[in-house]
Formats: sequence, structure tokens, C-alpha cells
Amino acid sequence: MCGIAGFLSNYTHGDPLRLVAAMASAIRHRGPDDSGAWADEEAGIAMAHRRLSILDLSPAAKQPMLLTCGKYLIVFNGEIYNHLKLRKQLEAGGLLNTQPTKMVYSWRSHSDTETLLAAIQTWGLEETLKKCVGMFALAVWNKESRSLSLARDRFGEKPLYYGWQGDSFLFGSEIKALRLHPSFQGEIDRQALALYLQHNHIPAPYSIYQGIYKLLPGTWLTLKYGEREPKIHRYWSVQEAYEKGQRNLFQGSDIEASNALESLLRQSIQEEMVADVPLGSFLSGGIDSSTVVALMQAQSTRPVKTFTIGFYEKSYNEAEHAHRIAQHLGTDHTELYVTADQAIDVVPRLSELYDEPFADSSQIPTFLVAQLARQHVTVSLSGDGGDELFGGYNHYRLVPDLWQRIGWLPWSLRAALAGILKTIPTNRWNRLFAALSLILPKNWHDQNPGEKLYKLAEVLKLNDPEAIYRNLIACWQNPIDLMRNASDLTVTDNNLPYQPSIQDSASLMMYLDQIGSLSDGILTKVDRAAMGVSLETRTPFLDYRVAEFSWSLPLSMKIRHGQGKWLMRQVLNRYVPESLINRPKMGFGMPLDQWLRKPLREWAESLLSPSLIDQQGYFHSNPIQQKWQEHLNGQRNWQRPLWNILMFQAWLCDHNLYKK
Repeated sequence: MCGIAGFLSNYTHGDPLRLVAAMASAIRHRGPDDSGAWADEEAGIAMAHRRLSILDLSPAAKQPMLLTCGKYLIVFNGEIYNHLKLRKQLEAGGLLNTQPTKMVYSWRSHSDTETLLAAIQTWGLEETLKKCVGMFALAVWNKESRSLSLARDRFGEKPLYYGWQGDSFLFGSEIKALRLHPSFQGEIDRQALALYLQHNHIPAPYSIYQGIYKLLPGTWLTLKYGEREPKIHRYWSVQEAYEKGQRNLFQGSDIEASNALESLLRQSIQEEMVADVPLGSFLSGGIDSSTVVALMQAQSTRPVKTFTIGFYEKSYNEAEHAHRIAQHLGTDHTELYVTADQAIDVVPRLSELYDEPFADSSQIPTFLVAQLARQHVTVSLSGDGGDELFGGYNHYRLVPDLWQRIGWLPWSLRAALAGILKTIPTNRWNRLFAALSLILPKNWHDQNPGEKLYKLAEVLKLNDPEAIYRNLIACWQNPIDLMRNASDLTVTDNNLPYQPSIQDSASLMMYLDQIGSLSDGILTKVDRAAMGVSLETRTPFLDYRVAEFSWSLPLSMKIRHGQGKWLMRQVLNRYVPESLINRPKMGFGMPLDQWLRKPLREWAESLLSPSLIDQQGYFHSNPIQQKWQEHLNGQRNWQRPLWNILMFQAWLCDHNLYKK
């Protein structure tokens, strides 16, 4: 896990080597162990690297790395888990579908970076990317053709930004590296801001800045010296994985499916446990992280190091569940109970950590658990991706069920029912349910039933399951109405040229999550939080072989008897008693609604000040103030849209992008 930065420019800005080294220094947290820089002033190219040493800790693995023949130079962030297998293929003649070309490799290191260079020389970049199993963002300079290539892993685990700013084409792992180049302009992209208001993150290919983009997952880009328009190519996509799975549907029994999944996960986890530094895993006590830890421990001769964050607020605390699972599996478990003050102390760091507006409040506990793990290990595995691949989120079950119950009703009747539900304030609904708790069924007991009923009222007027899904995941339902001078803006999905025809709504939602919130939301959250403390994270569920297998499964193997991740549970039950796992899904949350009313209130009110918002000129202050007052009065829980605005405001102020 490292950080990369560089530029291709028609003319030099002083000393290119010093400049690119300074750009890389801005992301030192991604690689505190070593650094390197290289420049060719005549060709206008400069590349730099910050190293977090994981494999081959020797100077032989130093980057930027030049191929022995002198043709290719690379900077690389990530890990290629199957690089030793690729080396064997290269040593055997680099066999593809053509006559092998016998090559003799005199390896200088044991690093996957050198393996990548040799593979690119032998097979070319596209074929190499298709063969790689791993997470990565890389830049390759071809000295002969004077062309730059950038590439990103299949799910976007590792970030990569790029774009023209004036006369310079900039690229890097984080925007803070690009910001140090003298050509960087830093104009806010209002289209991206509208998307942020809806999604809580900025979806690829956009960034918050005009002219700066995120390279889409599963793609690579080429730009020749003297050309202006980069060419973007796709080597893998969720769309292709879905279509491949539908052509090769799994025909076996439940037991055969469980065996196949266990075998794939064992292989993925075994490859991802390879490191020359201490390694462990996050353990929340949920299905995903428990499965990862169980299969790690089954393949380890010593107790696996596991890490959990706990909260004193019982409704948010999963540490007790994680502790019991750690005891059962025999891991070397570390847990830390966090006070509200400790969690709140993270808030001022968020805009610097995330570099652009990002508003998933679980970013706070994610940072805290990464910080805890880094005190003991350099690499941590996680269970991210399991929900999206195997049907874990509640909306995969609830939306189809809801539509089945209400879809047959005339729209006028549904609209009338929605109006009736909203005639009673949410706090009164809460008091009513509390008063009736002794006679209501257990599945009707909820922390905030009034909010749930208001959400139900909103979706009753929608016309299909996909519309309900988009309504539920949206932060601000009509972001254009919130923004000033927004008549030229739209809120659209831009990360795929087209969407395959998916008949069942649960599979459609899994697909949309995989191409959207997984990469731009969850993986971004984990990457920035972990790299902020120089911790490498690995996600075994996002091995593309696991993902392709998941799309070959019938929906009944993912969701059965009203329970998500059915097949994964069958695998986990072989290692952990069902009694330790069978409980409601909690998520990774905090009592943010309470904090905004009390310890964070002064901070929030300063950022939500109508005079400040009006002066900045991005939003209409009235709808924000209305939500803020309703939240303070306890009429509604508006923590999600308010946190969205607060994270933008904090980012805007911290980066001095307006004048008070």
C-alpha cells in the first residue's frame, strides 16, 4: 500500500524532480517508509512514489522502478496477490494463446512491482491487468513511445485521480498531491456537488474539482506526449461479471454451492494473508468480518490478531458480539471502547483525510478501528463487499416485499395513505409505539418508528422498486432545489454506458450498489481512514473470482426465508455456532443525532449559519435551517442530510475556498 503522484507537461515548472517529490510528500501518510522520484525533463514526465513496505522490504523493491531493458518505468500502489504465480508463467515462457516467447528473467527483487513490469513487457498492459488478482492503482511510462498509462483495480479499492489543469496533465492517489502542482486551479464542479448532495459521496468519474476525475474501476487510460485527449479502455466490469454469471448459472446443490464458495474464499484469504509485516483483521461480529476471520484462523498456525471498536451506547455496540466470536475462534483479540469525546475529536480531521466532501458518518468509527489496528499490525483484512455480493443489506429484502404489498394499489390510494401517515409528527408516532410496546409484536419494536413511517410515506407514491431504492439511498431527495443557480445541472448516473436488463429488483439493487456506493462510498471510506494512519486494508470478498461466482448463483442462494447472505451463513456455520451469529444487522453507526443536539451543536451551528451559507453562494439557507431547527426540536432526525451539508461546509472552510 503506497501513494503515487506525477505529471506530464508541455513545459517544466522549475525543477520537475523537486516538484513531483513535493507532490508525493503531501501523501506521506500513504507511504511513510520510503520515497522515490524520477523525471525526464525533455519528455515532460515526472513520477514519484511513497512506500509503505509490505512485500520485499529491501531497497531492491524501491520505486519508481525501471525495467532492465529501460523501456518501462512504473509507480504502483497496492498489492498483486497472485504475483508469484505470474512469475512462474513468465519464467515458463509467458504462455498465452500464441507461441511462447522464451525469456530469461534475472529478478532483482521479490516484489510484485517488478513482476508487473515484466508482465507488461511480455503481455502488454491490458492482458497483464486481466491476469492480475489484487488491488492497485498504477502509472506506467513507455520511454519509447512517450506514452503514459494509468490503471485501476476492478472494484476501485485503490484511488486514482487525473486530469488536465492548464498545460499539465496531473495524476495521483489523492487530490492533495495534485493540489501542490502550480497548474492546479481548484475550481469547484457544481455538477459534482449536486451528485454529492444526493449520494453522500462524489461518484466516479467526477471529483469535486473541475477537470479532475477519478479513473473508473476496471479501466486503464493512455495519453501520448503532445496529445490532449486520453483514451480510456475497460478490461473488467460488474456488467460483464453479471452477464458472464447469467450465461453460466450455477447448477449444483446447496452443499456444492457452499463448498464452492468456501474454496474460493479460502483461496482469496490465503493469498491476501501473504505479507512481510504483521497482519490482522477487523472483527465487528457480523457475518462478513466473522467469515473472513474464521477462514484466516483456519489457515493460520498462530492466533490471528483481531480488532474491534466498542461504544458505551448499547444500541450501537457490536463489541460484545465480536468478543464472543473471537473467543470461540481463539484469536488474539483487541478491543477499545470509545467515548463520545474520543469519537468527536476525529471530526476536525475528516476534511483533510477525505480530501473532498464525504459524508458517511461511519467514517469516524472506521478511522478509530484503523487507528487501533495500526498500533499492532501494518495490514488488516476486512469484510467489505460481502453485503453487495451476497444480498446482505436490508433493502434487498424489504423493497421487493414492500412493492409486493403496495404495488397493486391504485396510486391515488397510496398517495392518500402517505398523507395520513404524515399528519402525525414523528415524535408522536414514537410515543404511541412506546406506549403500545407491551402488546405489539417484537418485530414492531424499533428505536425510531416515526422516522420509518415517514420514509414509508415517501415511497408509497413511487412507481416501481427501483424508484423506491433510489429514494431510500438518496440523502437530499431534490438536490438541485437546494442549490443556487442550478438550472443547468442534472443528477444522473454516469459510471456505465448502459445498464443490463435485470428482472428481479433485489439483484438490480445489488448491481447498482456494486457499481456505485461500494467503490465511491464504502471503499473510499475505508481507504482514506486506514491510509490516514498508514494501515493497509485488504478485502477478500472483492477478489473478482468471488464476485463472478456470486453472479452465477440463483437469488435463492443469497436471500432465503427472509434472510440475506444465506449461502455465506452456511459457510460460516461450519466454523462458528449459529447462535453467535443469528441476530439483527446493526451497521457501523454512532449516536450522531444526539451529538448534533449536544456536544457538536456549537460546531454545527457555526457551519450552518445562514449568513455564512448565503455568503458562500452554493446553497439556499432556508431549507437547511428548517431541517436544523426540526432536528434540534426533536421533530425529525435529520442527521443524514445535515451531516452531508456539514461535511461540505467543513471541507470548504478548511481548504480556504471562500472568503469570509
